[in-house]
Amino acid sequence: MNASGYLLHVAASPNAEQSTSTALGRLLTEQLAHKMRNVAVVERDIGTHAPPVPSRQFAADNLLPLEQRSDNLESEILIEELEAAKALVISTPMHNFGVPAVLKAWIDQILRPQRTFARSSKGKQGLLEDRPVFIIVTCGGPVTGPYAQQDFLTPYLEYVLPTIGLSNIQVIRLDSMVRTPEHTASQIEQCKAWIAEQVANLCEVA
Repeated sequence: MNASGYLLHVAASPNAEQSTSTALGRLLTEQLAHKMRNVAVVERDIGTHAPPVPSRQFAADNLLPLEQRSDNLESEILIEELEAAKALVISTPMHNFGVPAVLKAWIDQILRPQRTFARSSKGKQGLLEDRPVFIIVTCGGPVTGPYAQQDFLTPYLEYVLPTIGLSNIQVIRLDSMVRTPEHTASQIEQCKAWIAEQVANLCEVA
């Protein structure tokens, strides 16, 4: 764990201040920051300021040694921002059963061979130091119960983040958030209880 740094909140909702997932992500980061001796919080709002999708040059550079690559300031900023974080909070809606395009773009910018993962005979090996990762997912439709829809978002994040070394992952999904106001309120209360549990279980770091 980094001796200095901050909490990084990656917010993927396009709804800005009206977003339930963003609000809950902020609540989690605030409580974690207090538990972790009042560290600072950095919010990366990719929902309204999306990272660029990989260009032809970006894809070509990923096949080259690091020293031969073109300067890619945006990618390096996002990677360094993640490297400096003591913990990562991702708050995201589920879009069409999967990952929002803006979150996929962020992932494509930070998953870079020889920079955040290394190729080996045993597969990809993460190059980043592990740290706590907390993921809050809001789902418009049901993802549990007899009428559950397929969730491609959660398994994807649980697979792709360890590729760069982040395997200490905790996830909560808020189910059927467009059903009724009462159901939505119940899901939010469950998430607040989960947040309290995560904060209580987090060991303080210097």
